[in-house]
Amino acid sequence: MEFKHIPVLFHETMEALAVRPDGVYIDGTAGGGGHSQAILDRLTTGRLLSIDQDPDAVRTVTERFAGDPRSLVRRANFAQMAAVAAEAGISRADGVLLDIGVSSYQLDTPERGFSYHSDAPLDMRMSQEGPTAADLVNRLSWQELAGIFRKYGEEKYARPIAQGIVKAREAEPIRTTLQLAELVKASVPAAVRREPGHPARKTFQALRIAVNGELDKLSEGLDAAFSLLKPGGRLAVITFHSLEDRMVKQRMASWCEGCTCPPDFPVCVCGKKPMARLLYKRGLAPGAEELQQNPRSRSARLRACEKLRDSVFDE
Repeated sequence: MEFKHIPVLFHETMEALAVRPDGVYIDGTAGGGGHSQAILDRLTTGRLLSIDQDPDAVRTVTERFAGDPRSLVRRANFAQMAAVAAEAGISRADGVLLDIGVSSYQLDTPERGFSYHSDAPLDMRMSQEGPTAADLVNRLSWQELAGIFRKYGEEKYARPIAQGIVKAREAEPIRTTLQLAELVKASVPAAVRREPGHPARKTFQALRIAVNGELDKLSEGLDAAFSLLKPGGRLAVITFHSLEDRMVKQRMASWCEGCTCPPDFPVCVCGKKPMARLLYKRGLAPGAEELQQNPRSRSARLRACEKLRDSVFDE
């Protein structure tokens, strides 16, 4: 199956990046190469480093941009961006893009084990390396599982779901997506089962985040991306759920904070200046037309900022 991912908020993202023909850019989540292609289309003498942890994505993008001297493709998690960029001879960038979360290809390829719509091995590894979701549900205590469901899925029924999983695995290991989905469905109240949407949605989201260490990687990736930006460079981040969006919002707000003197001080004595400015105060959500064309975009939000200086004390 071809690695296909429909970029959300595409035009808004490209506008936020404001690609310069001679600039240096990093796409930290290359996927099928949609955003990377759009950046390359705007470059003349510039360079683009496309990064992805999924070997299927790296293979697709490598083939797609083969022979283009402006393009570099590397397999890594975007949390490793600074080291990867240094190895590629890139010390500073004019723009960085992060499109966080699971891709359409990963969701629509049953054997990757991300979806509860098809029966497949319970995998969920974006990098295709390390412990799988099946490893977690078959080894962790119910308390640990409940913590994952509550923290990463904001699941109201985390405890009964976790206890249902532990009880079921005493009879046989939980190996497939449909096994888990049916267990979750059986563990929640009947009223929840009658609500729109699958009752396993939050559980699957939480497991995926835990398997891939997504929030820790996002925190590291945001700092790496901002450190690489030149003054005047821009960072654009697309998120798909509230935990990611909250982290991006708070991190960008911290970069945009300036003077911390008490409000009753007549003049600033701390000397702190904002390191960045927000391009969109509240972030951008998809419009009605995009939602109609791509329902999966409904939870997406774009936040972007422009770097002003490298330090709060720079002149």
